[in-house]
Amino acid sequence: MSPDSAQESWCTALYEAQASALLLYGRALGLSHAEAEDVLHEVFQSLLCLEEAPSDPNRYAVRAFRHRALNRHRSVWRRLTHELQARCWFETDTQTSEQEREAMACLSRLPSDQREVLVLKFWHDHTFEEIGSLLGISPNTAAGRYRYGLEKLRTALQTNTLESAFYERSLDPESTSFLAAPPSVTRT
Repeated sequence: MSPDSAQESWCTALYEAQASALLLYGRALGLSHAEAEDVLHEVFQSLLCLEEAPSDPNRYAVRAFRHRALNRHRSVWRRLTHELQARCWFETDTQTSEQEREAMACLSRLPSDQREVLVLKFWHDHTFEEIGSLLGISPNTAAGRYRYGLEKLRTALQTNTLESAFYERSLDPESTSFLAAPPSVTRT
Protein backbone atom coordinates (compact mmCIF):
# COMPACT_ATOMS: atom_id res chain seq x y z
CA MET A 1 0.00 0.00 0.00
CA SER A 2 1.47 3.34 -1.03
CA PRO A 3 1.79 6.18 1.51
CA ASP A 4 -0.81 8.19 -0.42
CA SER A 5 -3.39 5.41 -0.32
CA ALA A 6 -2.72 4.79 3.38
CA GLN A 7 -3.26 8.52 4.01
CA GLU A 8 -6.51 8.48 2.03
CA SER A 9 -7.63 5.29 3.80
CA TRP A 10 -7.58 6.63 7.37
CA CYS A 11 -8.92 9.98 6.18
CA THR A 12 -11.82 8.33 4.33
CA ALA A 13 -12.68 6.24 7.38
CA LEU A 14 -12.57 9.35 9.57
CA TYR A 15 -14.79 11.26 7.15
CA GLU A 16 -17.36 8.48 7.02
CA ALA A 17 -17.39 8.21 10.82
CA GLN A 18 -17.41 11.91 11.72
CA ALA A 19 -18.85 13.99 8.84
CA SER A 20 -22.47 14.14 9.98
CA ALA A 21 -21.52 14.78 13.62
CA LEU A 22 -19.17 17.57 12.54
CA LEU A 23 -21.91 19.15 10.43
CA LEU A 24 -24.20 19.16 13.46
CA TYR A 25 -21.40 20.64 15.53
CA GLY A 26 -21.02 23.38 12.93
CA ARG A 27 -24.72 24.12 13.23
CA ALA A 28 -24.34 24.31 17.02
CA LEU A 29 -21.51 26.80 16.51
CA GLY A 30 -23.87 28.98 14.49
CA LEU A 31 -22.91 28.10 10.93
CA SER A 32 -25.49 27.60 8.22
CA HIS A 33 -25.63 24.14 6.70
CA ALA A 34 -23.67 25.30 3.64
CA GLU A 35 -21.02 27.00 5.80
CA ALA A 36 -20.66 23.86 7.95
CA GLU A 37 -20.16 21.79 4.80
CA ASP A 38 -17.52 24.26 3.56
CA VAL A 39 -15.64 24.07 6.86
CA LEU A 40 -15.90 20.27 6.88
CA HIS A 41 -14.37 20.03 3.42
CA GLU A 42 -11.62 22.52 4.30
CA VAL A 43 -10.71 20.44 7.35
CA PHE A 44 -10.53 17.19 5.40
CA GLN A 45 -8.61 18.84 2.60
CA SER A 46 -6.01 19.92 5.15
CA LEU A 47 -6.00 16.43 6.74
CA LEU A 48 -5.17 14.90 3.37
CA CYS A 49 -2.12 17.20 3.16
CA LEU A 50 -0.67 15.86 6.42
CA GLU A 51 2.34 13.60 6.08
CA GLU A 52 0.95 11.12 8.63
CA ALA A 53 -2.22 10.59 10.62
CA PRO A 54 -2.53 12.56 13.90
CA SER A 55 -2.25 10.55 17.12
CA ASP A 56 -5.99 11.05 17.82
CA PRO A 57 -7.66 11.79 14.45
CA ASN A 58 -11.18 12.24 15.90
CA ARG A 59 -10.07 14.87 18.39
CA TYR A 60 -7.86 16.53 15.79
CA ALA A 61 -10.77 16.77 13.32
CA VAL A 62 -13.13 18.27 15.91
CA ARG A 63 -10.54 20.78 17.07
CA ALA A 64 -9.59 21.75 13.49
CA PHE A 65 -13.28 22.06 12.62
CA ARG A 66 -13.93 24.31 15.61
CA HIS A 67 -11.00 26.59 14.82
CA ARG A 68 -12.00 26.96 11.18
CA ALA A 69 -15.63 27.57 12.15
CA LEU A 70 -14.65 30.28 14.63
CA ASN A 71 -12.36 31.90 12.05
CA ARG A 72 -15.23 31.96 9.61
CA HIS A 73 -17.32 33.88 12.14
CA ARG A 74 -14.76 36.64 12.25
CA SER A 75 -15.75 37.71 8.77
CA VAL A 76 -18.32 40.52 8.80
CA TRP A 77 -20.17 39.30 5.73
CA ARG A 78 -20.43 35.79 7.06
CA ARG A 79 -21.82 37.10 10.33
CA LEU A 80 -24.51 39.07 8.49
CA THR A 81 -25.47 36.03 6.44
CA HIS A 82 -25.64 33.96 9.62
CA GLU A 83 -28.02 36.42 11.29
CA LEU A 84 -30.33 36.37 8.29
CA GLN A 85 -30.40 32.57 8.33
CA ALA A 86 -30.79 32.23 12.10
CA ARG A 87 -34.39 31.13 11.75
CA CYS A 88 -33.30 28.08 9.74
CA TRP A 89 -30.82 26.75 12.33
CA PHE A 90 -31.87 23.20 11.67
CA GLU A 91 -33.14 22.25 8.27
CA THR A 92 -36.61 20.82 8.62
CA ASP A 93 -37.27 17.43 7.17
CA THR A 94 -40.72 16.26 6.24
CA GLN A 95 -40.05 12.99 8.07
CA THR A 96 -39.19 14.57 11.43
CA SER A 97 -41.80 14.20 14.11
CA GLU A 98 -43.34 17.07 16.00
CA GLN A 99 -41.32 16.09 19.10
CA GLU A 100 -38.06 16.21 17.11
CA ARG A 101 -38.89 19.67 15.71
CA GLU A 102 -39.80 20.81 19.22
CA ALA A 103 -36.52 19.48 20.67
CA MET A 104 -34.49 21.10 17.88
CA ALA A 105 -36.25 24.42 18.47
CA CYS A 106 -35.51 24.23 22.21
CA LEU A 107 -31.87 23.35 21.49
CA SER A 108 -31.52 26.30 19.12
CA ARG A 109 -32.75 28.69 21.86
CA LEU A 110 -30.01 27.65 24.31
CA PRO A 111 -27.01 29.94 24.80
CA SER A 112 -24.33 28.95 22.29
CA ASP A 113 -21.80 27.85 24.96
CA GLN A 114 -24.32 25.41 26.49
CA ARG A 115 -25.53 24.21 23.09
CA GLU A 116 -21.92 23.57 22.02
CA VAL A 117 -21.19 21.44 25.11
CA LEU A 118 -24.42 19.44 24.71
CA VAL A 119 -23.64 18.63 21.07
CA LEU A 120 -20.07 17.62 21.92
CA LYS A 121 -21.28 15.43 24.79
CA PHE A 122 -24.22 13.71 23.06
CA TRP A 123 -23.23 13.48 19.40
CA HIS A 124 -19.46 13.33 19.71
CA ASP A 125 -19.31 11.27 22.95
CA HIS A 126 -16.62 13.50 24.44
CA THR A 127 -15.85 13.50 28.15
CA PHE A 128 -15.92 16.75 30.10
CA GLU A 129 -12.11 16.67 30.17
CA GLU A 130 -12.01 16.41 26.37
CA ILE A 131 -14.61 19.15 25.96
CA GLY A 132 -12.71 21.38 28.38
CA SER A 133 -9.47 20.82 26.50
CA LEU A 134 -11.17 21.44 23.15
CA LEU A 135 -12.87 24.67 24.25
CA GLY A 136 -10.07 25.93 26.48
CA ILE A 137 -12.16 25.75 29.66
CA SER A 138 -11.98 23.61 32.79
CA PRO A 139 -13.81 20.26 32.88
CA ASN A 140 -15.95 21.66 35.71
CA THR A 141 -17.03 24.59 33.55
CA ALA A 142 -17.90 22.17 30.73
CA ALA A 143 -19.92 20.04 33.18
CA GLY A 144 -21.70 23.15 34.47
CA ARG A 145 -22.63 24.28 30.97
CA TYR A 146 -23.88 20.77 30.28
CA ARG A 147 -26.00 20.68 33.46
CA TYR A 148 -27.49 24.14 32.89
CA GLY A 149 -28.19 23.44 29.22
CA LEU A 150 -29.78 20.07 29.98
CA GLU A 151 -31.96 21.61 32.70
CA LYS A 152 -33.10 24.37 30.33
CA LEU A 153 -33.95 21.75 27.70
CA ARG A 154 -35.91 19.67 30.23
CA THR A 155 -37.85 22.70 31.43
CA ALA A 156 -38.64 23.88 27.91
CA LEU A 157 -39.71 20.43 26.74
CA GLN A 158 -41.82 19.78 29.86
CA THR A 159 -43.52 23.16 29.48
CA ASN A 160 -44.32 22.43 25.84
CA THR A 161 -45.49 18.90 26.70
CA LEU A 162 -47.77 20.15 29.47
CA GLU A 163 -49.29 22.78 27.21
CA SER A 164 -49.97 20.26 24.46
CA ALA A 165 -51.43 17.74 26.96
CA PHE A 166 -54.30 20.06 27.88
CA TYR A 167 -55.32 21.25 24.43
CA GLU A 168 -55.79 19.67 21.05
CA ARG A 169 -56.21 21.65 17.88
CA SER A 170 -58.87 20.50 15.50
CA LEU A 171 -58.67 21.04 11.77
CA ASP A 172 -60.37 24.38 12.29
CA PRO A 173 -57.64 26.71 13.65
CA GLU A 174 -60.22 28.85 15.44
CA SER A 175 -61.60 26.06 17.63
CA THR A 176 -59.86 24.50 20.60
CA SER A 177 -61.16 21.56 22.58
CA PHE A 178 -60.17 20.52 26.09
CA LEU A 179 -58.76 17.03 26.52
CA ALA A 180 -58.14 17.06 30.23
CA ALA A 181 -58.55 19.54 33.03
CA PRO A 182 -55.40 20.76 34.75
CA PRO A 183 -54.89 19.49 38.30
CA SER A 184 -56.56 21.61 40.94
CA VAL A 185 -54.53 23.61 43.38
CA THR A 186 -55.56 23.08 47.01
CA ARG A 187 -54.21 24.71 50.10
CA THR A 188 -53.76 22.71 53.25
